[in-house]
Amino acid sequence: MKGSNKVIAELNGLLAWELAAMDQYFIHARMYDDWGLQKLFERIEHEFDDEKGHAAALIERMLFLEGTPDMTTRPPLQVGKTVPEMLQNDLNVELAVDQALKDAIKVCESEQDYHSREILEKLLEDTEVDHTWWLEKQLGLIDKVGLQNYLQSQMS
Repeated sequence: MKGSNKVIAELNGLLAWELAAMDQYFIHARMYDDWGLQKLFERIEHEFDDEKGHAAALIERMLFLEGTPDMTTRPPLQVGKTVPEMLQNDLNVELAVDQALKDAIKVCESEQDYHSREILEKLLEDTEVDHTWWLEKQLGLIDKVGLQNYLQSQMS
């Protein structure tokens, strides 16, 4: 089924963000593991898997619409050097994805591609209710209990 070029372009833009988020979560998870922060490693590894699933959903939809997924274009990674920096950088990516999803949903509406809109609404829920919320909670905990106490709580 030939889809709207506007929708396919939006899906490719989202794919770029999801791949960047996936790569950023991948490196951050490995850093947490190396530092012995097992709980952070496990959670960020879960986020990596979620982003991989988001990318797969976008690719599958583009292929269905007879589009070509762009696997090479990506925003630059924001790899942190400290736990608060890593969490904030991950939050920054999620906030950018959140806005990109909302913009793409509007395009799907205008192009009357309601199935793509439905897929994006599910990704938006993951982004807002799971990823963004959790990252904001971690940064809030660091402010409340202090970095050292937070880091100690993240060891296995």
